[in-house]
Amino acid sequence: MSNPLGISVNRSDDKQDAPRFLISDLCVSLEAYLKQEHIREVYRAYLFGAEAHAGQHRKTGEPYIYHPVAVAQILADMRMDYKCLMAAILHDVIEDTPTAKEQLTEIFDAEIAELVDGVSKLSKIDFNSQAEAQAASLRKMLLAMTKDIRVILIKLADRLHNMRTLGVMKPKKARRIARETLDIYAPIANRLGINSIRLELEELGFAAHWPMRYRVLKKAVADARGHHRELVENVQTAIRGRLEEEGLAGHVYGREKHLLSIYRKMVQKKLSFSEVVDVFAFRIVVDRVDTCYRALGAVHNLYKPMPGRFKDYIAIPKANGYQSLHTLLFGPQGIPIEIQIRTEEMDKLAESGIAAHWMYKTGETNGQWVKSRASDWLHNLLEMQHGVGDSIEFLEHVKVDLFPDEVYVFTPRGRIMVLPMGATVVDFAYAVHTDVGNTCVAARVDRRLVPLRTKLFNGQTVEIINTETANPSPAWLNFVVTGKARANIRAFLKNLHKQEAVRLGQRLLERELTLLSQSLVKIGDAQINRVLKEYRLTSFDDLLADIALGNRMPLLIAKNLVGEDVAVTEDVPNKADEPSGVLYIKGTEGMVVNYAKCCRPIPGDAILGVFNPGKGIVIHRQGCSNLGDYDKHGHKWIEAEWEANVDAEFATELRVEAGNRRGLLATVASTISELGSNIEQVGSEERDGLSSTLVFVITVKGRQHLARIIRHIRRVPSVMKITRQQFKTSKLKS
Repeated sequence: MSNPLGISVNRSDDKQDAPRFLISDLCVSLEAYLKQEHIREVYRAYLFGAEAHAGQHRKTGEPYIYHPVAVAQILADMRMDYKCLMAAILHDVIEDTPTAKEQLTEIFDAEIAELVDGVSKLSKIDFNSQAEAQAASLRKMLLAMTKDIRVILIKLADRLHNMRTLGVMKPKKARRIARETLDIYAPIANRLGINSIRLELEELGFAAHWPMRYRVLKKAVADARGHHRELVENVQTAIRGRLEEEGLAGHVYGREKHLLSIYRKMVQKKLSFSEVVDVFAFRIVVDRVDTCYRALGAVHNLYKPMPGRFKDYIAIPKANGYQSLHTLLFGPQGIPIEIQIRTEEMDKLAESGIAAHWMYKTGETNGQWVKSRASDWLHNLLEMQHGVGDSIEFLEHVKVDLFPDEVYVFTPRGRIMVLPMGATVVDFAYAVHTDVGNTCVAARVDRRLVPLRTKLFNGQTVEIINTETANPSPAWLNFVVTGKARANIRAFLKNLHKQEAVRLGQRLLERELTLLSQSLVKIGDAQINRVLKEYRLTSFDDLLADIALGNRMPLLIAKNLVGEDVAVTEDVPNKADEPSGVLYIKGTEGMVVNYAKCCRPIPGDAILGVFNPGKGIVIHRQGCSNLGDYDKHGHKWIEAEWEANVDAEFATELRVEAGNRRGLLATVASTISELGSNIEQVGSEERDGLSSTLVFVITVKGRQHLARIIRHIRRVPSVMKITRQQFKTSKLKS
């Protein structure tokens, strides 16, 4: 083999029956598209990597440096730039050798060092679990990807080579890696439009995770291929002939169905193998976009199209930039035939995706289009990561966005928005802008007012109605499907929860300080800073929030602030013998004050508050069986009373025993509604053939409002008895 670089290569490790991962082979392949000085830089990175990994071996037994070179070869096949290839060769030196990021910056440059650092795992931080460590490393990589997309391309190539050599791993570990590949890396490759890598990752992941199913399915597909060979050839010949008759130049290929897609379709649609494999697939590749539509007309004249099974991804590309015409035809003997029609450039883009940005750097091409679609997704990732609690939560949001069967809808100005299947009006609002989502109150779909939970379908025009004073509702989390919407709603609610907790914590602390003849105004910053340092907190707001959430007792904090000698512990003695101020409940405290469902207190009831660590204060009716022997646990409860003028509604439960008669439920419900109460829940319990019990959960403003409702219900014919909910044991711990 010629060696234009003058590189001396030792081939003693070369084996005839094994893949070759030698630097000489890589350099030869680079000659096809890189300058000689750039190839020398790649070789310089190889020399550094080989020295750094000296003495290290993979589980396959080969020298470790073989793996980085193999990763670089995968990227070279994608025609990546030389700095990306250098980073690929060096991608494990920070993680697996003593080499530091600063050293790479000094020897090479900051760009290469950032790429290598982006791929490296967070191995020097202690995590509580393997799942947390894995999620944190993925989060680091994904955020690095938002700065430079080549980070994920290196990681995908790294994962691809690891999957190719997965057979040396123990079965349990191999299945875990395969599951991660199918859940994260293959969908990322799909999201970036890199079809060639996505298909191989899915194939290898399927084989490792379900080896028996893979072998059975692979054999069945091979057998079916042999049986249908003549039919496929006849259809292929017929399509070629029709294109020639129409004067259309193009190539026709029989398209092999992907094993994992066959398996998923069988599982999801509960189909037999023969029902899935009897669909034959062909691809037509032509020269221009205009020819694509003419070819579509030609095949529709050859075989009848199935109604509703045509998709134009040329006019409206997929979220990953994929473009093609898809149609399903009735073939010979009524057998379904799938046809994809695209240009040569679209075909290359479908295989390379975001990598096309480097492959087609010269000139105006669709590579830029694919890059812009990827950039939109990366921008969403950046928004998503703000305000998420931890890496596992962030990863869950990312997973949601990696499986988008798309819906295409329009803004009032005609802009196309691509959303996952099942997306709602709220998902659309957040896709337009975070502020639009946070303040949406209603929407018009095709000029008709619809609820916010309405699911969207292809071709609809959506207009969001906003109000500046509106805020996200926790109920939205029950129906939104996009990671961006879910992350932004949770971030807003967490911030709101923190603000509410700070306000309540200040009330609780001021109450205790008043009993000690002190106040927050009198206490100096020095005392506050001393207490914050003892509790290892960064701000006074954090301390107040901890008090409201029941993580720290206000009595303990108050005594510590005034300088009483109190140990920093949450084991506070019984304070029942110490008179304490009363917490007045306004009904507007938000999520840090909850009302127990076991007794459903309302204004006018004698109440008691119980600290629930991490959640805040739960208000019970005095005498509730869930309070237990609270006198022995005085530090967990707090005296509470209703404010004089509570302007809020509270849920309570009524049981109405009545004789069975037509229209009884409607009459009682109408009576409740007429008296200004909302019915949140209704159920019935039949006692015998003559009577039944109706159970209502209704909202009231207080005991007087409830008494008025009860009086009116008693006047309804057939009503025999009406009672308010009695104390009962709750399934929820308070």
